[in-house]
Amino acid sequence: MTAIQLAVEIAGWAGAVLILLAYLLLSAHKLNSHSLTYQGMNVVGAAGIALNSWWYGAVPSAALNVVWLLIGAIASWRILKKKGSSTSAM
Repeated sequence: MTAIQLAVEIAGWAGAVLILLAYLLLSAHKLNSHSLTYQGMNVVGAAGIALNSWWYGAVPSAALNVVWLLIGAIASWRILKKKGSSTSAM
């Protein structure tokens, strides 16, 4: 296994662990869907799985995870925007 193949494997497994951990923490009420931690875990996790899926030619999985990443990125942007507007109102 080359270094690139190993990196792709690590990215895929780390991405899967992050997404599953984010869901577990959400379900256990340790995180909520409006937290940057939850959204960040989904964005980074989806990026890892998308990279791994693309590498192995699993286009449907790669596409799904790119969309998942975009949803998380937009949600994160909205959270940051909301926090910015609430601090400037003080």
